[in-house]
Amino acid sequence: MSTTTINQPRRGFAQKAKRFAPIVAILAAIAGAFALGIDDYLSFDALRENREVLMSFTQNNVVAAAALFIAIYAVATALSLPGGAVLSIAGGFLFGSIFGTASIVLAATLGAVGIFLAARTALGDFLKAKAGPWLKKMEAGFQDNAFSYLLVLRLVPLFPFVVVNLVPAFLGVKLRTFAAATFIGIIPGSFVFASIGAGLGSVFDRGDSFSPANALTPEVIIALVGLSVLSIIPVVYKKIKARRTAA
Repeated sequence: MSTTTINQPRRGFAQKAKRFAPIVAILAAIAGAFALGIDDYLSFDALRENREVLMSFTQNNVVAAAALFIAIYAVATALSLPGGAVLSIAGGFLFGSIFGTASIVLAATLGAVGIFLAARTALGDFLKAKAGPWLKKMEAGFQDNAFSYLLVLRLVPLFPFVVVNLVPAFLGVKLRTFAAATFIGIIPGSFVFASIGAGLGSVFDRGDSFSPANALTPEVIIALVGLSVLSIIPVVYKKIKARRTAA
């Protein structure tokens, strides 16, 4: 038996192991996160109880605190862990409205790009199952105008955030289109959450309970819907132009 024949099974096993290694790594990371009780830390009670320590560390180590926050947020987004709203509000709580918004947008975009790229690799079949029936529902929108449609989905959460991260990858949306629409589209929502977080200290001082749902006032929702309408104008214009041309 030749050496080549002997090595073929080994190469085949190595290729399979390399293909499924990312899946194993992601599942292990998710399991580890929950084993460490990350869901207990991603809560407003945890922010309240650790307020002094967190604020002291942030004030004395702004760059390190921001880098750590961005890393945690990006990983949480890439792994589709729960607690995105808490993390967004925590960004404003720790860094204020403006710097908090910048940190949230950068972190969320990095995390979204991470899972978008993963969906194009060996993880595609595994992650496609998470998209489920949403894939067909969103297909037509991405075919008409990927950037504008994705911008709308980022401005107003019509579909779960993780689904909007995955479906564009399966429908062939370009990375630069995905990254640009994600970055721009999440700025308004991120600013809203960061602004809420900036005032969270006063809520704690009063001893009041807090939930993100209470913070999303009708005025905030109307503003986000208005932005989404503006972003969909190119799609409407394209359809009207196509009908006139056909006529």
